[in-house]
Amino acid sequence: MTDDTTGAPREPGSQWYDQEAGPLVRPYAVTGGRTAPGPTGVRFDLIALVTLDPAAPADDDPALGPEHGTLIDLCRPETQSVAELAAGADLPVGVVRVLLGDLLERGRVTVSRPVPPAQLPDERVLREVIAGLRAL
Repeated sequence: MTDDTTGAPREPGSQWYDQEAGPLVRPYAVTGGRTAPGPTGVRFDLIALVTLDPAAPADDDPALGPEHGTLIDLCRPETQSVAELAAGADLPVGVVRVLLGDLLERGRVTVSRPVPPAQLPDERVLREVIAGLRAL
């Protein structure tokens, strides 16, 4: 059996993908088999906002892969949520969380976590503030 595009022999039982399929890389290969971001096990909410750290070093880190670079490029123009980064990079959210953990440890990004609902101001207080502003 031969490869239709190159004419080279193909191993029996190996799958062959056409040019439109693109590269096939398993998510665990992208993260090196890791499932938790960083040694501290930081968890990123889907709505956590990721921003490039302005004090981050500009040099290329050889430990960072092309997927890390994709996430950095997506954050360059504006702050992105974890969910937006996963969609923009076309990667599973779990993989993006691990990669963001790497970037956070290297000081490349900052993450602002969402405010828990218990810490948000009461709706009644906000209505009283609006009423007071209207009275002015």
